[in-house]
Amino acid sequence: MSTRCRYFSRVILASGLLASFFSRADELALPQVTAAQFTLIRQHLYPFSAPYSGPLSVTAGGDTQATYTGGIYLGWQALSNTQFYLDIEKFDGSGISHSTGLGSLTDGDAERAGPQGLSQRPYTARAYVRQLIPLGSERQTVERAQDQLAGSEATEQLEFKAGMLASSDDFDRNRYAGGARSQFMNWSFFNNTAWDFAADTRGYTAGFMLGWEHPLWAWRNGWYKMPVIANGQALAALDQASEFDSELTLNLPQGLVIRAMIYRNWADMGTYATALALAHGSTPDILLTRKPDTTKTGWGLNMELPLADAGETGLFLRAGSNDGRTESFAFTEIDRQISAGMQLSGAHWYRSGDHVGLAYVIAGLSAEHAAYLRAGGLGFDLGDGRLNYAAEQAMECYYQANLPYGFSVSPDIQRLYNPGFNRDRGPMWVLGLRLHLQY
Repeated sequence: MSTRCRYFSRVILASGLLASFFSRADELALPQVTAAQFTLIRQHLYPFSAPYSGPLSVTAGGDTQATYTGGIYLGWQALSNTQFYLDIEKFDGSGISHSTGLGSLTDGDAERAGPQGLSQRPYTARAYVRQLIPLGSERQTVERAQDQLAGSEATEQLEFKAGMLASSDDFDRNRYAGGARSQFMNWSFFNNTAWDFAADTRGYTAGFMLGWEHPLWAWRNGWYKMPVIANGQALAALDQASEFDSELTLNLPQGLVIRAMIYRNWADMGTYATALALAHGSTPDILLTRKPDTTKTGWGLNMELPLADAGETGLFLRAGSNDGRTESFAFTEIDRQISAGMQLSGAHWYRSGDHVGLAYVIAGLSAEHAAYLRAGGLGFDLGDGRLNYAAEQAMECYYQANLPYGFSVSPDIQRLYNPGFNRDRGPMWVLGLRLHLQY
């Protein structure tokens, strides 16, 4: 057994022991294990056509990589409406081509990898307080889940979170396309990739969120720290580099949910047009153009529509865009995108716990961003040395087979056209297999 497998088998065993130990913690007002998980994603990239490659190109000769994540997620009901959460995770492995060369990267858990050299010891993913203020007497039951204690909550309430968290926990959520550990693996399907959301290299940040939840609608606002440098692990102070998010959710008849979001980033960012102007015909460098309080704005639209099987079969749609003027800084290098797909319940072949997912995305860059890459400039994900621009397109299909004791197996296939927004490269095939164990 490999060192990685031995390590994660111990993580799983320890998680099970802790879950057993805390099985009556709610009766004693002690911290509880809300969830524990282990996920292995292994992907193989087949060789594809590429007349040239650059410093950040996808490996044209093919690649096989695996990512491993394990985590234990704790919650504590300190007072009737005050909760604390602590998440500890461990990551190992790498995405194909070290997660470079694409806007629509293929392994969602590879976000935890970061650049080469980032420590792969256990880390604190989330540590925050959640305060609820009921606005009525009507209540609803909530079940235990990751970062959710079981119990009951008011159907209308104010919600406040503060600490180390993930902004994507509260914004741009989608029932059918919201997590690489159980649904689509491609980044363009579990988030709006035109939303350059505040996060460190692993996808987490510090800040706070204030929301007003109502049975028919919800309104959330968040303020989060941006990284000091693009795709960096260190976070700046809120008054130096931050992001503001605002999202309105409408719960409409027939289960249709529409979410509309706007965001604005402030950070020490560069601009593509300035980098090109300073280069005077040589290779541009966006690092030379970074200035404090540079801003980026964008929007996102997110819809989900249940069709059948108690909502387990349904459709989703995402669309988003940012100004494309300022460098991509925290998530991935995409300036506009539209994605759509479906989830089909296995109830139709007597496997009610299983799901099939199918989705397609078209992603694009601004004219300034494309010109910067065409001149040989590098981002933190993209850089073929030159560029014959075309929209990047990706299609993904997976089958999730849910097995006893929280175990699931998911074969996955992805097809990408114009990888890195480059008509001269690809198309490419990626086959994947995901093993997931969830408490």
